[in-house]
Amino acid sequence: MGYLKTSSKKRNEYINLYYEDYGKGQPVILIHGWPLSSAMWEYQKQELVEAGYRCISYDRRGFGKSDQPWDGYDYDTMAQDLNDIINHLSLKDVVLVGFSMGGGEVGRYVGNYGTENLSKLVFISSIAPFMLKTDDNPDGVPAETFEEFKKAIKIDRCDFLDKFGKQFIDYDNNKHLIGKEQLQYNFNIAAGASPKATLDCIDAFGKTDLRGDLKKIDIPTLFLHGDADNVVPMEPTAAQGAKIVENSEFTVIEDAPHGCVFTHTEHVNKLLLDFLKK
Repeated sequence: MGYLKTSSKKRNEYINLYYEDYGKGQPVILIHGWPLSSAMWEYQKQELVEAGYRCISYDRRGFGKSDQPWDGYDYDTMAQDLNDIINHLSLKDVVLVGFSMGGGEVGRYVGNYGTENLSKLVFISSIAPFMLKTDDNPDGVPAETFEEFKKAIKIDRCDFLDKFGKQFIDYDNNKHLIGKEQLQYNFNIAAGASPKATLDCIDAFGKTDLRGDLKKIDIPTLFLHGDADNVVPMEPTAAQGAKIVENSEFTVIEDAPHGCVFTHTEHVNKLLLDFLKK
């Protein structure tokens, strides 16, 4: 574990990104969702390392233990941060695993840097390729929804995070699968993020069209999505992504909410490891 300094010459800005690097073998990079940090991958890291993989996770700029700059919360910049990690660690044959907002970094990384250093991609509950409702994306989320998110955060960020955290895992229907302590832990992580980053990332994951990026994917790809996800709708994301990416796999996890890594942990881990071993 440690920090690396990004090489954002375009922004004339250099920030420190926190990352953890465990195990040996083929590298698997875990990219977390909004508004959490790499700590959300606790129940995947151990499984991956014990299965013989080198597991790397990092905190997105503005979140977790990474620096919290005022701006730079667009997918081009965040994909460059990911590229810096791959270059810093001299990684090849990499598997990228993006959860929710993290799927945006996966898509934009391929769009900007190609697949030369990659072997496989996994999108879990991902926002990719396009969340926003438009004339040519009718199943998407109305722009007003994202504006309501931002308004609520500006009024009372912690209140929003408390309510969103419950929606994230559909807590009322999954109390038997996840304890209130984990819910509180997730809240603590989210509350510790940069308020500015929390706001700006809404436009990134809510309004960035990644359909063109996903068309450039030419390596084995898996989409995992719960059919009870009431945060990120499946049709404009995983279902559409699976249609765009040729020969990709699309697995629907029955009764799983958005935060399936917490509620359906064993199932998600098995699906992930089975895909990696192919």
